[in-house]
Amino acid sequence: MAIDYTKRPQSNPTPQAPSPAAPPAAPAAPPAPSSVDLSKISLTKSSPTVSLAKAGASGGTIRINLNWAQGSGAGGGFFKRKSGVDLDLRCLYELSDGSLGGVGALDRNFGSLEKRPFIKLDQDDRSGSAASGENMFVNLADPGVFRRILVFADIYEGSPNWAAVDGVVTVESQFGPPIEVRMDSEKNSLRTASIALIESGPQGVTITRAVEYFSGGDKMDKHFRWGLNWGRGSK
Repeated sequence: MAIDYTKRPQSNPTPQAPSPAAPPAAPAAPPAPSSVDLSKISLTKSSPTVSLAKAGASGGTIRINLNWAQGSGAGGGFFKRKSGVDLDLRCLYELSDGSLGGVGALDRNFGSLEKRPFIKLDQDDRSGSAASGENMFVNLADPGVFRRILVFADIYEGSPNWAAVDGVVTVESQFGPPIEVRMDSEKNSLRTASIALIESGPQGVTITRAVEYFSGGDKMDKHFRWGLNWGRGSK
């Protein structure tokens, strides 16, 4: 379903005779190895939000990557693509002036980094042959331009089997380690999945895990109270 555009000091004590020597203390046990992967931040249900940039900070462009895992079996590494599935990376945006819209191949709008909406999709990887998946870029030179961005995905072709697709969205920026959101539900009858909500406000830019599943973009729009009009779309 496509968007229809036709709508935060003691003194020294008196010396005393030495007491018998105490046995030496046992050496301290070495610290247990950390199980936290400091190379990335994973947003989970128990820890859903992370600050991307402080209020007033300006920066370069963040990269939002959508890929899906195959596992470590025959035929390749973790980010080899699933065959027979066309998974589309899309977003809804709301600018600080109230302007609304969307970026995505199904919307026939790949956006722009140099002008509004300052969001750009690099490609529509329909064959699944691109090792890097699909990438969306957001220009944060002036974070105040944005109010919120909802990153979502559609299974455009193939069975709506999110458990098998095992989608992963990774946000990379100059502000810290990559931020990962896994689409880890086993809901397999709904083709649209919201993934992450990027918000800009007085406290800066934050990213919140927003993994939910919907029968279409219009249902997702209503859930997040976006206010766009929707119609049937094709590529």
